[in-house]
Amino acid sequence: MAFRNLLIADHDGVRRISINRPDKLNALNRETIGELHIAFDQARHEDAVRVVILSGSGEKAFVAGADIGEFASATPQQAQAFSRAGQELMARIERLGKPVIARIQGFALGGGLELAMSCHLRIASEKARLGQPEINLGVIPGFGGTQRLLRLAGRGAALELCLLGAQIDAARALALGVVTRVVAAEKLDEEVEAIAAQLAAAAPHALAAVLGAVLIGGEGAIDTGLDFETQAFALCCATADMREGTSAFLERRKPTFSGI
Repeated sequence: MAFRNLLIADHDGVRRISINRPDKLNALNRETIGELHIAFDQARHEDAVRVVILSGSGEKAFVAGADIGEFASATPQQAQAFSRAGQELMARIERLGKPVIARIQGFALGGGLELAMSCHLRIASEKARLGQPEINLGVIPGFGGTQRLLRLAGRGAALELCLLGAQIDAARALALGVVTRVVAAEKLDEEVEAIAAQLAAAAPHALAAVLGAVLIGGEGAIDTGLDFETQAFALCCATADMREGTSAFLERRKPTFSGI
């Protein structure tokens, strides 16, 4: 389908989804959130898509936040619905079953940081600026920011970013575990594309198993995570990709994974 606020492109198993509202610094409004729901649902169900890169158009911002003009006059009921829609989108991305890489250039603030944190890998330009500034508007993060910051960076960092509302640079975000890697601005695309290509060449069942195991283990008791890991390991051993991977290792060649 045609999207008003997204650009979609595919190449060698990699789908790039780009939020295309550069005049609004790619801010998330209701329509864009709805389109992202559809785009990620499509990516989930298309076998040819092995990995997703999520980016923002232009170099000023990944996503500068939620569209303040849209929710500034919202009733509590409308605000709750907006928050739920955002949270459901973040959960859809986090639970996609395929790796999602956030390409972070410029600003990733408010809903933009929340969107990035729902991705599995977050590659940031050294020029990126990140933060949860909602406190300065008299509200709190509504798309999962308090919870994912807590899990990624710990209680102290979550409180610091959400209570003070200050922006941090990419180096501090890396130190806190909020981003995965920081690279020079001119190397950002090269790094993101290299990681995406590596993931696209990997065994899809194994990738999905890793994503599921880490998600479940991070949310529950270790025994629950270990049980999932055992079951997922066993299921991977029933795939043609496992036989291809082990054969390639023994034959000293590069494996070709089919997703079967």
